[in-house]
Amino acid sequence: MTLPPHHEPGAMLGELRQRHGQHGDLWVFGYASLIWRPEFHATERRPALVRGWHRALRMRSKINRGTPERPGLVFALLPGGACRGEVFRLRARDAEPEMQRLWQREMILPVYTPRWLPCRTSQGDVLALGFTLSRRSEACTPRLPEAQMLDILRHARGRFGSTLEYLAQTAQALRDRRIRDAEIERLMALAVRAGLLQAAPAARSPADSVPLTVPSSTPGSSTVTPQAG
Repeated sequence: MTLPPHHEPGAMLGELRQRHGQHGDLWVFGYASLIWRPEFHATERRPALVRGWHRALRMRSKINRGTPERPGLVFALLPGGACRGEVFRLRARDAEPEMQRLWQREMILPVYTPRWLPCRTSQGDVLALGFTLSRRSEACTPRLPEAQMLDILRHARGRFGSTLEYLAQTAQALRDRRIRDAEIERLMALAVRAGLLQAAPAARSPADSVPLTVPSSTPGSSTVTPQAG
């Protein structure tokens, strides 16, 4: 079920309530920075699987992780495949202020298409709000050649930090949760080969895959506290 984009958080919450129910708890699906920096208060979080959508570093970012002159990239949910992430439960009594926080973070520009997504968890299925991206959106990039991706990882930086930092922190959050993502692992390996990231000593098992850090000398790395993509 698709939700129309609204700028005003209260209008969005009203639409959510109409379509989801006025009094129940709300669930939100996180697949990238929402996992490692949710910026809202959830009473519960669970590992979750969404089918029919996959995580992809293909949404242009001209503010948070890049600039209009040198756009960066952030993750979005694109159609096809499956995605492992986490779902967050917002209590009904807290839903309005917490949804306002979420909407102001994710929908300050109406680029994402919010949808209710069936999410499978070990404790049963839940219907969670997820932020998807249409392939027809002007913000959606094609799959980029390695040289172009490396140029973005080297140089793209916005108000919340670089695309490289954002990728590395998402990769670390997934690794900490034993979530494998082949495309993220490919991009991280690409950055290591190009000298943009430093690989720590090998981990003890495949599940503890090699942690990667942004070296202090890498352009775009800083002590800026990373936030939403």
